[in-house]
Amino acid sequence: MYQDYKNVELVKPGGLELKDRLVGVQRVTKVTKGGRAFGFSAIVVVGDENGVVGHGLGKSKEVAEAISKAVEDAKKNLVRIPIKNGTLPHEQKGKYGGARVFLKPATPGTGVIAGGAVRSVLEAVGVHNVLSKSQGSSNPHNVVKATFDAMLQLRSPEMVAKQRGISLDKVFNG
Repeated sequence: MYQDYKNVELVKPGGLELKDRLVGVQRVTKVTKGGRAFGFSAIVVVGDENGVVGHGLGKSKEVAEAISKAVEDAKKNLVRIPIKNGTLPHEQKGKYGGARVFLKPATPGTGVIAGGAVRSVLEAVGVHNVLSKSQGSSNPHNVVKATFDAMLQLRSPEMVAKQRGISLDKVFNG
């Protein structure tokens, strides 16, 4: 799922205190010769509010079962995101389908300036100060994936120093 990203650190859910956030539940209808068959799809974000986050999709005839399936799916897709002082290390854009998301670090006291699906992901990750803008499609599935696209491209100063093979001082003063 995350093979396109270089710096992705996959995380196992064991021993983590994960909190789940419901992003959205959609009722879907299948028309059959016997009438309409209703089902539900749920998208959920789980995170430990300390840099680990994952998202999942669940489908079922009942809402509760769809949500529990989504939580299980989300726990299989956990990744670590670099967070510095309660915000992001740098600005980043992400896109998925028709959804585009822009994330920008903010000073302490700003809060999470984000709407709907983006807010759920950022709060689950543990970001406390960030500015964001969601453009294009407002489909929650694509917005969540666009937010993940942006966050998976984030690199901490330590990562940059290691990739370039230089000291951390040289990254900032070089």
